[in-house]
Amino acid sequence: MAASAIVGREDGLPHPFGQGTSRPSTPRSDSGTLGRVASPDTAPKKSASLFRKKDLGQVISEAGDPNLADAHGAGAGGLRRTLSAWHLVALGVGAIIGAGIFSLTGTAAAYHAGPGIVYSFVLAGVLCAFAGFCYAELASMIPVAGSAYTYSYTTMGELVAWIIGWDLILEYTFGAVTVSIAWSGYLYSLIHNSLGIEVPVELLRLTKGPFETVELANGASAPGIINVPAMLIGLVLAAVLYRGMKESAWVNNLIVVLKVAIVLAFVALGVGVIQMTNLIADPAAVGPAALVPVQQVVEGTARYGWGIGGVLTGAGVVFFAYIGFDAVATTAQEAKNPAKDLPIGILGSLVVCTILYVLVAVVLSGVVPYQELGVPDPIAVGIDRIVELRGWSPTAQSSFTFAVKLGALAGLTSVILVLLMAQARVFYAMSRDGLLPWFKDTHPKFHTPHRATVVTGVFVSACAAIMPMSLVGELVSIGTLLAFILVCLGVPILRRTNPDTPRPFRVRAPWLVGGTGAATCLLLMIGLPLDTWLRMIIWLVIGFIIYFAYGRKHSTLAAGDAPKAGDDAG
Repeated sequence: MAASAIVGREDGLPHPFGQGTSRPSTPRSDSGTLGRVASPDTAPKKSASLFRKKDLGQVISEAGDPNLADAHGAGAGGLRRTLSAWHLVALGVGAIIGAGIFSLTGTAAAYHAGPGIVYSFVLAGVLCAFAGFCYAELASMIPVAGSAYTYSYTTMGELVAWIIGWDLILEYTFGAVTVSIAWSGYLYSLIHNSLGIEVPVELLRLTKGPFETVELANGASAPGIINVPAMLIGLVLAAVLYRGMKESAWVNNLIVVLKVAIVLAFVALGVGVIQMTNLIADPAAVGPAALVPVQQVVEGTARYGWGIGGVLTGAGVVFFAYIGFDAVATTAQEAKNPAKDLPIGILGSLVVCTILYVLVAVVLSGVVPYQELGVPDPIAVGIDRIVELRGWSPTAQSSFTFAVKLGALAGLTSVILVLLMAQARVFYAMSRDGLLPWFKDTHPKFHTPHRATVVTGVFVSACAAIMPMSLVGELVSIGTLLAFILVCLGVPILRRTNPDTPRPFRVRAPWLVGGTGAATCLLLMIGLPLDTWLRMIIWLVIGFIIYFAYGRKHSTLAAGDAPKAGDDAG
């Protein structure tokens, strides 16, 4: 399943489409018949169908040849190609490792899998890999900024593409809102609990929105006013993204190094004091099965064991700790060699995070009995136990706790950065297709989608300032799963409709991989609460109103023209 080699060209540069071909020559058109590739100057036919599709050849042409773009990023729609495979892996790790590893690990271990949470992480990683392989094939084949939105446009038509584009706002924009609110909470914990600084009531109320309350020192509560830290972090990171992708990637790389170092420090200090009595949850079992507690019924609900309520349910819980790798695909038009580097970035970040998650799970459940991990900050509980087992002083304990919380804060920062980046590029892609106004221009100096970045940053900051986390959290999950389903289905569909288009990375058994990935995500969607589905439906209704009022009329397919590479660099 590795990416195939990139065949060289006469000028010595690797060809972006692989297989020694200069351009895909016989992709199928909307109607399913074989046709020539549309050049950037070839206007598509007008269409009034809700399911009109973008010609795959034209989409690939619009992506531009990364090896022909000049030093200022002309071609490729005005976006500058500065990202290497390492940058893409770091972006993926930056998006994935965040609040999940610092909170979900304890919940899944305490209530579902026990020390068998290790297997839950492996299983969830495998399930994410199905979607990851599909993203890798489509991203290398269609290296365009729109990610799942663009893939759906070529496989299922404009209305489905609009749905997924509108749906991606739930994942990226409200994902950034959710993490910004969590960032504010970690910052307060760092200042108040770790540094021991008392925060005046007037300032404390500026760490929560008006729909949440703050706990006062006397035990009373008071309503929040506005979440200033959550608002500011969104604006600061949007400013970083406005300046350029290279600068943003540098900031992300620095943060990723910091938080991975903190995670590895936790593992290194804890592995020497693991107690096997904590890991062996079922003494009657043999070998690795001993890590899984015997299934039991607690308050009428099945818990533990391998199936529902146990390791399998634990996998569903920690599945959301992997969300974020798909954001790598939105940087396709900024990757130096998308055909080779995008699969490495997507799958490489998944592998790195799975290894880190498993190591943390082993150490955490090895130093703390799993029954004690059902708390919001299980890593902090693990730190306290490691310090206790090693006999460190209170000063050393507070220093170690401070370092880990700082790593958690850094982790959340990089997640916000990548989600803001991804959303701006989805807006950019949708605007180039005429479905949204304003966002198709790139900055003449920085070569970033500056308008989309500004609007995204301001919107995220405004929402994070007033919205409660409970309202937006589950919307992120259902939006992500819907995007995964359509991407998984897109791979086998394109294998049937465009079998001759070169694929630098190919998924083996596409119907099995894509079908399994889609079915798994659908199963997880069904398990989400009813009110989450209702909010999703309301959100989609709003999207349909915008599409039929503006997008359908202004679509480039409806107008009979298409954006040309480099026509928006102003």
